[in-house]
Amino acid sequence: MKPFCCQIAYNSEQYRQTIQLRDEILRKPLHLQFTEEQLAAEAEQIHLACFDSETGQLLACLVLVPEANPKIKMRQVAVAANMQRQGIGQQLIAFAEKWAVQAGFGTMYCHARDTAVPFYLKLGYCIAGNPFTEVTIPHYYMEKQLV
Repeated sequence: MKPFCCQIAYNSEQYRQTIQLRDEILRKPLHLQFTEEQLAAEAEQIHLACFDSETGQLLACLVLVPEANPKIKMRQVAVAANMQRQGIGQQLIAFAEKWAVQAGFGTMYCHARDTAVPFYLKLGYCIAGNPFTEVTIPHYYMEKQLV
């Protein structure tokens, strides 16, 4: 398997694959579904994904939301269940960080589920503030200075 990461277009076939992956990994376990309004709001956001270069299979995806410079929000990070703990998520986030720096952003942040905090800490993200509830589960605000 040779993973490669790239930016994908909103509403493309690849984008629709990311919706399925995010639904399976992030939404269904919480008994949640995407609404049309939520997906429509993603039209102006940046969609990044990692694919197997040999098979074309989607391995992981995330969404970036540009905010007031120098901050950009990373959200909806999902790695296919059979690809977790193999470095794919780490590779995709490194790609996202590089993309953000090239676009002029200096800080990336996320609302990390409590179960994902150790992963983000390993990648150099820091917890800033107290836990809060989002989509019914505990989250932490985490950020990383990119430049």
